[in-house]
Amino acid sequence: MRSKSIVFLIIGIFIFFSLSSFAETEGTKKLKRVGVFTFVRIKGEIPVPEVMKTILDKYSGDIKYGFDLAGYGELYLPFIEQIETASFEEKQLPIGNTLMWMLFRARGKIKVVENIEWAGKAPLPVFSFTVVKGYNHYEFVMPKPCGNIALRKVEEIIPDAVCDIMVNPAKANLNDPISVDMSGSREAKSMEVEVFDADGNKITSQTLTSDSPKWQTNFDKPGEYVFKGTAFNVKDKPSENPCEAKIYINYPPVSAVESSTPEYYVGLPLIFDASGAFDSDGDVVGVDFEITDEDGNLVDRFTDTERPFTWEKTFEDKGVYTVTTIATDDFGAVSEPARVEVTQKFKKLFFFPDVGPLVAFGSTGLYVAVRGGVLYSITPGTLDLVVSAGWAFAFCNCIWKDFGMASVLLNYYASESIYIGGGAGYSTASRIGQNPTAEIVANIGYDVVNRIKTKGSIFFEGRFLGDTKLMIGYRLLF
Repeated sequence: MRSKSIVFLIIGIFIFFSLSSFAETEGTKKLKRVGVFTFVRIKGEIPVPEVMKTILDKYSGDIKYGFDLAGYGELYLPFIEQIETASFEEKQLPIGNTLMWMLFRARGKIKVVENIEWAGKAPLPVFSFTVVKGYNHYEFVMPKPCGNIALRKVEEIIPDAVCDIMVNPAKANLNDPISVDMSGSREAKSMEVEVFDADGNKITSQTLTSDSPKWQTNFDKPGEYVFKGTAFNVKDKPSENPCEAKIYINYPPVSAVESSTPEYYVGLPLIFDASGAFDSDGDVVGVDFEITDEDGNLVDRFTDTERPFTWEKTFEDKGVYTVTTIATDDFGAVSEPARVEVTQKFKKLFFFPDVGPLVAFGSTGLYVAVRGGVLYSITPGTLDLVVSAGWAFAFCNCIWKDFGMASVLLNYYASESIYIGGGAGYSTASRIGQNPTAEIVANIGYDVVNRIKTKGSIFFEGRFLGDTKLMIGYRLLF
């Protein structure tokens, strides 16, 4: 009988302590004292990492069970990962302050009580620490010295977005790709980049996301451009840190070309001058020359990498040619083409004197013939028309006398230097009692000088009908 009384007394004491520790009022449990149902006792002051590691190693299963029981199972792993190195702070939990739930041990079993209000006679000393999961900050407290784990509050703390922008390259040529990278922005749901020119005018803008933080653009006008970036957090709050980058689009060079003469003879050198090419923000380092014919076919090309950027060119055929120059600057930019037209032609009209000894059949004396005339090249290098007139001087005091002569000939080039030809002639009386006569004239010659503007040839000429005359002479064409 006495043993039953002792049992009932113990049960009564346990019920008394239970009622005195937790008293429920309109759904809120009043916690008046701690240390009755402890999860684990913590000795000393603020828990050190070694103490927390021991607790985790020994009671991790109980902690997980308690978190699942409280409906916060997803918080178990972050709690375990962070508590070992958490920063603990000593606090005083004011009277009337509430806890969302508390994990404790009662009669060897893990229990969870929710919606607890501290109703003790004095503020409750606790260890406070924070566990972060996503944007939520969970404040946990552990009353001294019972080691119960209690969730005090949950705060959603949305960090400000931090903008970061990288634009490459810092200097580029017209229409080169410009890469914009905002992947370095932090806590950003989206980003926006705006582009302004040197005068502050907005050129374009682009919205980016954390999944697609890169953009590529280009510019068709030279000058400085400013990229201003803004990052937005999940609440669309814009970043406040400075976030901009500048680039410079290189001014291309300007090409120029002049010809030493717009029209010239085939075979004579022309000078094409591109020294007027310039670059407003750098140096011209080279000029490409290109020559095309009237049909657009490429004739020749040349590159000059040293000032004054000139090209001496000799043409081999007649025609109208277009000379195009493109300048390149020290950053690799190229100019718009500059063009000049030149006309090449063959020299067709020549004037000449010729001189040489002449003999007339039947005469015992010698003549010296001196003539002048013009040569027109009907087909250069193939067929020439020669018109000449002059006088033959006699070196005897006989019936033979000085006489005049003229001729019109067509000369055909049998090779590059040898020509043969014939035509009609006329001579005044070469001896006393003779009348002027028409003649047939034939000649053969060899060009000993064959330049573009000057030629010289040795020829042998025969004049027939009337007195036959033979002449060896030298003709200079200019």
